[in-house]
Amino acid sequence: MELEELLRAMDRAAANLKKLEKVWEQAEPFIPTSARLGSDVRYDRLKAAWMDLLPGLPEIDGWTITEPLPSIEDMGQAFLDYLDIGFPPTEVHAAGEKPGADIATYRYRLERARRRAVRDRLKQLVSAVDAAIPLATKDAPQDPLERVENERTREIEASVGEIARLLGESAESIDRWWDLQRHMRFSQGQDWRDITAFDWPAVRTGIEAKSLGDSDPLPVPEIDLGRAASGDLTGSATLALPWDRLDDDGFERLIFDLLRAIPEHQNIEWLMQTRAPDRGRDLSMERVLHDGSGGVRTERVIVQAKHWLSRSVPANSVMETIVAGKQWNSSRVNTVIVITSGRFTSDAVSLAEGHNADGIPPHVELWAESRLEMLLAQRPHIAAAHGLK
Repeated sequence: MELEELLRAMDRAAANLKKLEKVWEQAEPFIPTSARLGSDVRYDRLKAAWMDLLPGLPEIDGWTITEPLPSIEDMGQAFLDYLDIGFPPTEVHAAGEKPGADIATYRYRLERARRRAVRDRLKQLVSAVDAAIPLATKDAPQDPLERVENERTREIEASVGEIARLLGESAESIDRWWDLQRHMRFSQGQDWRDITAFDWPAVRTGIEAKSLGDSDPLPVPEIDLGRAASGDLTGSATLALPWDRLDDDGFERLIFDLLRAIPEHQNIEWLMQTRAPDRGRDLSMERVLHDGSGGVRTERVIVQAKHWLSRSVPANSVMETIVAGKQWNSSRVNTVIVITSGRFTSDAVSLAEGHNADGIPPHVELWAESRLEMLLAQRPHIAAAHGLK
């Protein structure tokens, strides 16, 4: 089946489900919660409308809504019967709640099926935009008010348009989605700078989140884990992680999740005010420190993530982060942390050690790949969620 044909069917199913929800919203107040006799002509019309709509909900993984709305006359009589025998009318209450539960189940299955259908195509489109943005702005005019329009900008607009089609209504909830739309529409040099620096990185992260729901499992081999654990195992465990599987945005998201998983860290935020020359994204957080006497203090920390695979982080990059910490204007920064998926040069390590020995704030911490891999070894679920396991 063609992807567009499937999406049309899903769109129609979603529209029919909304109609069914409206019917249930009008019908639910008629559902009895205690003993009563008789029915209601208005409810009977809603029952008929419910049945008319059910053929518009195709099966999803072999299931769909098939049952009619309950008879309120039968429910009222059932309450009387349970009252006579002295038993709680649990089954009657469940029958009155079932239509709403069926609607929720169908919506869950429909959203899950749509994510499955569009996931691969979303990955292709995100990669296409990633590749096109640098080329679209490479020869852009120096005048920030001059319009930028070329083959690459048109390709980006088409890709983002298709992404909107694939995600449907959920696209509107992505951070900076409407900023991206507005900047593409005006398409001036200053707009494309914002798209590159702010809009697309945020939208890209949102797209990745939408393509994998919280209930979608990570792929695992078809094995019995208990039996495998009881067998003869060979080899050894390793800390090394395949960092090349992540791009810059993926590495930053990994760092964000890792920092959140450490109990002493709180109020972790993305910071858009400061950006390194390599467009690494700064984060800020508060670190809670305890001493042996029971005292507690909180320090302000900013973090610079550098996903560098082919070269070590030099001293000048560390100094840039130190300067950013000194110049941060919202509150005093006590510590700056530079985190890399690679290593630091010996000059960078010497710079950090010398700066800390002088006792001049902010304090500097350097987290190389070895430290990251140790922290993630203790939190393997984070590494697995980001495709490193």
